[in-house]
Amino acid sequence: EATLDLAERRRIRSAIRELQRQELERDEETLASKRFRPERTSHRQDDKENWPQSRCLEEEQQAALAALSEQLEAITSVEELTKLLRAAGEYEERKLIRAAIRKLRAEEIEGEAQFPCSEVDTLESLR
Repeated sequence: EATLDLAERRRIRSAIRELQRQELERDEETLASKRFRPERTSHRQDDKENWPQSRCLEEEQQAALAALSEQLEAITSVEELTKLLRAAGEYEERKLIRAAIRKLRAEEIEGEAQFPCSEVDTLESLR
């Protein structure tokens, strides 16, 4: 329904604003209660029990990443690295591969900067 009375429109808008303010306050209270909720002690105990297992997994991942890093050093093709990037599943693997791609591209740019070859130079050498 549309209303032509401006006073009624103001009352409706102020009522809507009041409802929005109340909703924000409720959301903030909910967030504050969740933020400072104490942890359950049984959950902390579970973490302690799983800690050696998670540490072992972390060490395995670090070893796998070190091996991947060595493998990436041997690759000299951006296309090959891009294929590896698309096939990689883990975030850390993709991170290493992207770093290797950036390094290769920087080396290519640096190599081009060291040996600039302009068309004028090539034309002069042909004469």
